[in-house]
Amino acid sequence: MTLINELLEGLDKVLWYCSLDMASGFWVVNMTDRARAISAFITPFSLFEWNRMPFGLKNAPQICQRLLDNALYGFTRIPRPGSECSTDLIESGEPACPGQPSVLGRRSYIDDILVTAGSWDETCERVEALLESCDQWNLSISVEKSYWGMRKVDYLGHQVSEEGLEAKPKDLSSLRDLPFPSSLRAMQVFLGSLNYYSRFLEDYAVYASTLYELREVDFAELKARTDLREICNGMEDEHADCNTSGGIASKIDPGVKEERWMHAFRAFWTLREKIGTSTRIDCQW
Repeated sequence: MTLINELLEGLDKVLWYCSLDMASGFWVVNMTDRARAISAFITPFSLFEWNRMPFGLKNAPQICQRLLDNALYGFTRIPRPGSECSTDLIESGEPACPGQPSVLGRRSYIDDILVTAGSWDETCERVEALLESCDQWNLSISVEKSYWGMRKVDYLGHQVSEEGLEAKPKDLSSLRDLPFPSSLRAMQVFLGSLNYYSRFLEDYAVYASTLYELREVDFAELKARTDLREICNGMEDEHADCNTSGGIASKIDPGVKEERWMHAFRAFWTLREKIGTSTRIDCQW
């Protein structure tokens, strides 16, 4: 499988984007006789075999990706959908049509295809070549889920444009309302959820390092001390700045432990507020 980071490289160097979603998913792949036998399942009514590749098979994503790569690159090592499938899909061989042109300027990750171009005419040419290849391979595109001729599109959890790359995670919005973790495991889950998008959070390493220093004994202390919990709840309610004279920091006695917890609370609230306000970066790694 292609790495997502590789597919996102250089997307800020074009002007037009077409984000296409393939219809039917894995069902476009016909099952061979051997594949039907090993993927059969039994029910109280009878034994059933798949005629089309279903979701859930271990190698289904790789096979679907290879089908699209062969179709768009002009190779025909995999039998086209609808043809007689008498051999294994993984069997290698020479391309049947080595002179067939490939579809340039496109990036595909399973059923998500992105076509890019520097001009409108070039966009039309590449889309036309893509549609011709899909027609030859009996591949369908979902019009409702596709975007044509856009200056900014969502692709693989990111928003890409000529201005750069922005993170658009769908599963991190709930973290913005998350209270301060009460255990080491909960803190590890919070930090782990931000790992992939950490490059979009300004000064992430600075704030995360403070939270990574916390240990199980520290959270046991947090549960035992009511004053620390009150400070934590106060910072959450007021979103106070610990450096201001009227903030929460002025309400506690100075001390090494208290100051350490203040840094941890402030680091957590800062990271939480940064989620959803991602920083745009260039499409380079």
